[in-house]
Amino acid sequence: MLVLLSGVSGAGKDTIKKELIKRMENVESLPSYTDRPQREGDIHGVTYNFVTTEEFEKMIDNGDLYEYSLHHEHYYGTSKKLLNEKINNGKIIVKDIEVNGVENLLRILKDDVKIVTIFLKVPKSALQKRLENRIDKPSLKEIQLRLNRIDYEESRLGMYDYVIKNNNLEKSLDIIQTIIKDEYNLKKEDAEF
Repeated sequence: MLVLLSGVSGAGKDTIKKELIKRMENVESLPSYTDRPQREGDIHGVTYNFVTTEEFEKMIDNGDLYEYSLHHEHYYGTSKKLLNEKINNGKIIVKDIEVNGVENLLRILKDDVKIVTIFLKVPKSALQKRLENRIDKPSLKEIQLRLNRIDYEESRLGMYDYVIKNNNLEKSLDIIQTIIKDEYNLKKEDAEF
C-alpha cells in the first residue's frame, strides 16, 4: 500500500512521516530523488536520494522514474525500482510528495497499487512561522515562493481521499494512523474476494 502525504512546504509532512515510521509496524519511507543541495540534518537515502542535475536528467532519459517535477527550482522524482521493491516486500510506504506528483502516481499506478492520499492543511500564518523557524533558514524570497504556492496546492484538494487540519501533531498522527490501519484492512479484505 502506498500512502501519499501532501501539503505545502512547512505543513509537517516530514515530521508526520518520521513519527509514523517510528510508531507503526511495516511502515517505511520512500525518499524521492532530488538535485537540490543536501541541507544540515539531511541523510542521503533517508531524507532524499541526492544526485546531481545531470544524474537526475539521465534518470529521466532512461525512464527510471514513475514521475518527476521541477519544484522550487529543483527536480524531485519517484524511482520505479525503489517503489517496486518496497511494494513487492509487502511494505506500507509513506511518501511525502507535492500535488502534481500525487496526480501522476494516481494516473500511473491506480490500477496496480492500493493508494491512499492525505493532504495536510495548515493556516497560512502558521506556515509562515514554521518556515521562518526552520533549521535550514530559508530566505525571505524562498518563504514567499512557498507561501505563494498555497492557493494552487489547495485548489487540488478534490483528488485527495483525506484532508487533515494539521495544527496538533498528536491528534493528526492519531487520525492518520487510524486511516492507514483501516485502509490496509480494506485492502486485505479486497484481496480475499
